[in-house]
Amino acid sequence: MPVMDRQNLLDFLNRLDLVHTTFDHPPVFRVEEGPELKAMIPGAHSKNLFLKDAKGQLWLISARDTTVIDLKTTPSVIGSARLSFGSAERLWEALGVRPGSVTALALINDPDQKVRFVLDAALLRDGTVNFHPLTNEATTNLTCDALMRFLAALGRQPVTIVDFETMKVISP
Repeated sequence: MPVMDRQNLLDFLNRLDLVHTTFDHPPVFRVEEGPELKAMIPGAHSKNLFLKDAKGQLWLISARDTTVIDLKTTPSVIGSARLSFGSAERLWEALGVRPGSVTALALINDPDQKVRFVLDAALLRDGTVNFHPLTNEATTNLTCDALMRFLAALGRQPVTIVDFETMKVISP
């Protein structure tokens, strides 16, 4: 399957009739960058970790930008082996994005669901969430309901939701 790009993704969101707004901006490579951009875009901002466990399983954790993810304690909560960051090559092969552009929306490029997805409960508390639309030169804002409908359209239901503050699985 060819890798979807930003326009393909936005067209997909439109076909699903999901309300979304995309804001163009200079490239942002790390969560700590662009606080002035975040201030102008409503909703919860995300950080997205592309990980590989010691058994070779790939993982994507999408969390609120302020959530602390402890890679030593997270495996016992999500059912993985020891976690480490995935390589840029593996990221491209699995999700069709480059470092700095990791996003839950990249799951559109994983139709075989080789990447296990975990969503932070704190990210869902604002009602709207922000993710890169497969490029770090923009941010797409959508409601939490729209995010869940997007994931359902990809066959990603139920979504594993974890409260990283209490280290408990909320769903499923």
